[in-house]
Amino acid sequence: QVRVVESGGGLVQAGGSLRLSCEVSASGFRVSTVGWFRQAPGARREMVALFTSGGRTTYSVSVEGRFTISRDNAKNTVYLQMNSLKPEDTAVYYCNYDLTYWGQGTQVTVSS
Repeated sequence: QVRVVESGGGLVQAGGSLRLSCEVSASGFRVSTVGWFRQAPGARREMVALFTSGGRTTYSVSVEGRFTISRDNAKNTVYLQMNSLKPEDTAVYYCNYDLTYWGQGTQVTVSS
């Protein structure tokens, strides 16, 4: 059974940083698509940053240059380092594995 567990959200002032972590219990972690989505109140869930199954990274235009996705395959964990945070980054952030499995979400709130 696949489990996806996020951690690391919180409240931060604009311009600050946060790092999210996501541990995935799945045997195919190294070769599967894994990454981060977010959903703001009243908005659709959107992709933030992903590792594709081929190992490349892709970012939303709105976060490119500020956010960095990384992974530790030995720990089956993917990270999202978020710098220069803006109030519009406020959302629930979800980890996704294999474009199928979702974590419970972690709240990120950026105050102005």
